[in-house]
Amino acid sequence: MDYLWTPWRYHYITGAPAEPGECVFCRAAVAESRVALVVHRAAHNFVILNRFPYTSGHVLVVPFAHVATIEDLSEPALAEMMALTRDSVRHLRTVYRPDGLNLGMNLGHSAGAGIADHAHMHVMPRWTGDTGFITTTGETRVVPETLETTWEKLTAAFAAG
Repeated sequence: MDYLWTPWRYHYITGAPAEPGECVFCRAAVAESRVALVVHRAAHNFVILNRFPYTSGHVLVVPFAHVATIEDLSEPALAEMMALTRDSVRHLRTVYRPDGLNLGMNLGHSAGAGIADHAHMHVMPRWTGDTGFITTTGETRVVPETLETTWEKLTAAFAAG
């Protein structure tokens, strides 16, 4: 039998879970950036690493406002969300050189939202052939770098402009 060792994820499964009714995004919005994996903060939104990424560089653009739908966002917050999505794409292309990118929102549990009460945009780099046997059959993801390394790369990219 083969084993995939991911000791760097241990602190995620043993860490303190969010309190019932507590929003993980609202908690991350006020936490220290490195601990929360926030790579950039703007006026109305922040960019955070997905703690359970599909690929390296999988980020989320999240409004500070706790709203479930984009219809409830202010015009400035919505415009900034799209600008940060564009900036995320630009930085991901520079840092990771992906073959393509997925952008999207899952609004509501039935649409696949893991956190349905707080709208957020996924920005995910993709490479030709990045879906292999282990992902499709084994339902396992293999991410080649730690979240800390990804955080350092993308924080530097956003800081550089």
